Amino acid sequence: MRAWSRRHEKPATVSRMAPLALLCLLLAIPYAASVSGPDLLLAQARYLGLSAILLLPLAWRRRPLTSFAVIALISFGQWLAHAAPIPANGAILVALWAVAYQCVFRWALAALLVTELGVFLALVNWQTPTLGMFFSGSVFVVTVWLAGLYASTRRRYLEGLEERAERAERERDQQARMAAAAERARIARELHDVVAHNVSVMVVQADGAGYALDSDPEEARQAVRNISKTGRAALAEMRRLVGVLRGDEAPSTDYTPQPGLGQLEELVRGSAVPALLRVGGAPAELPEGQQLAVYRIVQEALTNALKHGGPGVRALVEVDYGGPDLVVRVTDDGRGAAAPRSPDGHGLIGMRERVVMYGGTVAAGPRQGGGFEVLARLPMVKAA
Repeated sequence: MRAWSRRHEKPATVSRMAPLALLCLLLAIPYAASVSGPDLLLAQARYLGLSAILLLPLAWRRRPLTSFAVIALISFGQWLAHAAPIPANGAILVALWAVAYQCVFRWALAALLVTELGVFLALVNWQTPTLGMFFSGSVFVVTVWLAGLYASTRRRYLEGLEERAERAERERDQQARMAAAAERARIARELHDVVAHNVSVMVVQADGAGYALDSDPEEARQAVRNISKTGRAALAEMRRLVGVLRGDEAPSTDYTPQPGLGQLEELVRGSAVPALLRVGGAPAELPEGQQLAVYRIVQEALTNALKHGGPGVRALVEVDYGGPDLVVRVTDDGRGAAAPRSPDGHGLIGMRERVVMYGGTVAAGPRQGGGFEVLARLPMVKAA
């Protein structure tokens, strides 16, 4: 839009100047025709030539100051030669308008003062000047000058509107990109938590079923049923996340809410790691996003216990609402510092990102005496 304005600004200036210049030229022709004397043709040629010289600088539309200065110098030379003014001297008004329209105010004011001086000199040289005559000429000059300033102010105002519109459009696009990046990061965390937890449970259950297939068929069947249940849960969450990604298609009819604090007991009870849930204080109504963050932290901690805690590991999940912060602690009695670390794991990174979103902190590491601990603190924010 701004490029369009600049590209059409000069032609617009010429379109405003052309009628005035043409008027000066048309007035010069009958004026020259009215000249009488023995050298009629020479006088007519002189007037037409002077008119052309006065009007020609108006073609320098990209240099209004230069155009004004040349016309002013020609008019001054005409005054020094005691030549009578002609209609083409009106070109100085066209140049004055162009300076007021295109140049800064100080140059526009200087051009006005020069033109006013020209009016005074013309009255002194060719007539007996009076205050009324000078005032009348000045009114006409100032009117042309104010018209140029008004056109310039309007042009700058429109350019300002265009610039603000472009800035608002850029900011809107930037906010849209930031929102898209935040949504991709959120979905990436969700996918990691869903896949890591459920697939880890399925792998452990599958290994257990393989070991118990011959010695305890009933336990193997139970492990297979757990694998099927976990797989269905994983598919349901995956469909929900894919539905977010494919939001431009038909709206989904699945209105299953995101997991929160109300599903913690089910998560702990259904975990492949034997775990116990303890809740301290009166449960508070928290925003869905914060509840989801707590749920995913517990889910990730139980997954880590399953993956790294070793055989026979047990976990304890504690949620405390009693203080100014919601405290979530997940501990296990596994191998702790002796557990192997996954070089490409993103679980702890995802925990920190979720907690930082709500102004909280998280710490994870081996405990003294064995085992592993995940401790998260989130400010208590009441649901709107």
